[in-house]
Amino acid sequence: MTHASNKAYKEKLYGWLSYAFASEVFVIVSLTLFLPICLEQFARDNGYLLPDKTERCSAIKATAEALPPRCVVRIAWFWIDSASFSLYVYSISVALQALTVISMGGIADHPPHRKRLLLTFAFFGSLAATVFFVLSSSSPVWILAAPLAMIANVGFGASIVAMNAYLPSLAKASPEVAAIRQQMLSSTDGDDDSDPSSTAPSDSNDIEAPLIQSPSSMQATHTSPLQKKYDEELSRATSRISSLGIALGYAAGIALLIVALVPITKLHGSTFALRLAIGMSGVWWLVFSIPAALWLPGAKEADGRDDAEWSRSDEEWNTRREIVKAWKRLGAMLRPHEIKRLRNTFKYLAAWFLLSDGFTTITSTAILFGKTSLNMQPSALILIGVLTPSSGIAGSLLWPILQRRLKWSNLKILVTLVLMASAVPAYGCLGFLSVFQGDGLRFGGLTTQGEMYVLAVYFGAVYGAFQGYARAFYAELLPPGEEARWYALFSITDKSSSFVGPLIVGLIADLSGNIRYAFFFLVVMIWASVPVLLCVDVERGRRDAQQYRYTVSG
Repeated sequence: MTHASNKAYKEKLYGWLSYAFASEVFVIVSLTLFLPICLEQFARDNGYLLPDKTERCSAIKATAEALPPRCVVRIAWFWIDSASFSLYVYSISVALQALTVISMGGIADHPPHRKRLLLTFAFFGSLAATVFFVLSSSSPVWILAAPLAMIANVGFGASIVAMNAYLPSLAKASPEVAAIRQQMLSSTDGDDDSDPSSTAPSDSNDIEAPLIQSPSSMQATHTSPLQKKYDEELSRATSRISSLGIALGYAAGIALLIVALVPITKLHGSTFALRLAIGMSGVWWLVFSIPAALWLPGAKEADGRDDAEWSRSDEEWNTRREIVKAWKRLGAMLRPHEIKRLRNTFKYLAAWFLLSDGFTTITSTAILFGKTSLNMQPSALILIGVLTPSSGIAGSLLWPILQRRLKWSNLKILVTLVLMASAVPAYGCLGFLSVFQGDGLRFGGLTTQGEMYVLAVYFGAVYGAFQGYARAFYAELLPPGEEARWYALFSITDKSSSFVGPLIVGLIADLSGNIRYAFFFLVVMIWASVPVLLCVDVERGRRDAQQYRYTVSG
């Protein structure tokens, strides 16, 4: 790798990592912690107490010893529980995110538009979060908090799709992979009987190009030790860069949570303090996106195309046509015939739909339960927000060590983690029993704030490991050379299917008046995924994936 190309690679890598550092803060600080409780507080500040609906909820100060009275807010013609309001907003936002992510997939794969797309969604998403600085719950337009939260969530999800589109080309351009590619090119040059185009990996940066060549595209020379070394190093580079981005994002989120702890503690967890935390995440997101704007390549990337080729490409470009094409491609992948050919891959996606929705809903429900039922102060919720990702880092490191010692398969580890995660809502269900309570002492069934801290550490350790194994197991069931489009489907299921759980939990809270009943639903939802997981035949799934060829129908 020349000095110039090495410098260009480092700039692109630093730009990509800077956006991971910028955007993940919104998830850790706002999306999973302060945004749900802020929306609930907005609704509570404008709501009324049941059953008369005449006394303002803000007139009653909840205490740790007494269950707070039920509060409802009027939205249009409906009275909605204050906790359900937050869940409904989140549910709608992820549904909108799903529509956006599917529609923009083809545009994000086009380098001249990718950076523009990332920065546009990042700007509007971070701006929407920043507006919480000035939007008071006492304002006559307080309801704007709902669309602002939706815009911020959609902006984050869409920008991440564009960000992930850079990952394959980053891995191919890494020094380790580039060095092996150069060896393969040199080896090919010395063999007059071989075809260089068939032996050496392509330098193309096109995301549609296979990340690792499929068997059908390989000639006999592709099975050489050098080709195998190239494939393995490319795989390691991809996971290494991705993991580094996740680690930086987690570190940034924890850092801002610690910073936000000071004003929130001094302001005693007021609504303004919650708005301040969300606004800070928006400013962080916006400011640290600037290096990405400077360093990420734009219309012209080092992919072998010249300006004339990009000009012709732009002349033929039509955004509406690309959106329609993206939906057609998704429809083609989901045809019954295609599902049958990759039945084990789709079985896992069905399980993943339940699991990603369930894990996300456990997080949001636990935060709202801690605020509304255990009367936890925002400073206490910040501590939970720090404990969970911190233990998640530890869990992701310790579980692989445990797996090597036990010699368990990825599937067995995954099922074990799922069952362990279901223990969290199951423990919350025990709160309906009177055991462990008496003589002024309450403990067990998630009835005290101290239990929330313990469960935060436990759930974080499980969830951190679960995320890593979920992606690793899915990778075993993917057709070689088609990783990008199948990980896009995985991402849609992961990020954009999580509206069912919050919607049902919101309905349960509305109908019962007690969000604790939602724990029963979460237990059933998590357990329902286990039989589906156990039905996945890993060996057959690998063989089917190796033989699969994707074709686009006219």
